[in-house]
Amino acid sequence: MATKKKVKARGKTAVRKEGAARLEMNHVMVYSADVPRSLTFYRDMLGLKVIEEMEGYARLRAGGNSTLGLHTIHAQIEGMMDPSLEGVRIYLEVRDLDRLCAKLAAKGVKFDSMPKDMPWGWRHAYFRDPDGHELSLYWAGKKRFEKKSF
Repeated sequence: MATKKKVKARGKTAVRKEGAARLEMNHVMVYSADVPRSLTFYRDMLGLKVIEEMEGYARLRAGGNSTLGLHTIHAQIEGMMDPSLEGVRIYLEVRDLDRLCAKLAAKGVKFDSMPKDMPWGWRHAYFRDPDGHELSLYWAGKKRFEKKSF
């Protein structure tokens, strides 16, 4: 029988079953036709920090513990996926969303949708990276862990 253990996260104490699996976001992998071009976008336009870089691969960090990997589409993958159609969407949360979006637009980022309030209570902006992957910059604040009702 699993025992219960008190754990502290973000200043709150919660009870979780000891031995229970706890999944955490580790990284998102973005397959790219041109890693140097994508690296320039994520590093120079969005300000992510490079952790490691080698030919055909780079790993970056925006904040927290999650990372973003950029990986060249090799011949064996190329026939199996179209990077702009594979359904990858990256979400990056930022408190001062409107100001950051204005700054990115001034740098040349083309937005599909500038920041707007969504029915679920979060504020989102949408744009695409050089390979066509959709990104959302958003701010959820305290509503991030609330149950949404539409």
